[in-house]
Amino acid sequence: MSVPLLVALSCVEIIGDFGLKSFANDAGLAYLGVGIIGYIGVISILTYSLQGSSILLVNNGWDAISSIMESLAAFIFLGERFDHYMQYVGIVFIILGIYFLKIPWKKDKPFHMPKLF
Repeated sequence: MSVPLLVALSCVEIIGDFGLKSFANDAGLAYLGVGIIGYIGVISILTYSLQGSSILLVNNGWDAISSIMESLAAFIFLGERFDHYMQYVGIVFIILGIYFLKIPWKKDKPFHMPKLF
């Protein structure tokens, strides 16, 4: 597992979420396909990330990076702002949490295809 893998995991999850949300709101069958493909990507990257790592580390890193990415998107694209400055301090703590998890920038072990049977 690495920081770039978790960023990719979060991006693919967002694509899957947006596709399924659009499909759920009657945007058409193509959006169901986008959502399904997005979550196939989540399964693939998650499997890759879990090799040689723990669920505890991967899940917390994924949650933190996803939170930061979604917060930035809401801030930049939707113009959303917090009501109190201490809420921004909370975001800083999430960033510090990522640092304290000691998530590497490069995956240590190469990927190997898991046995199917």
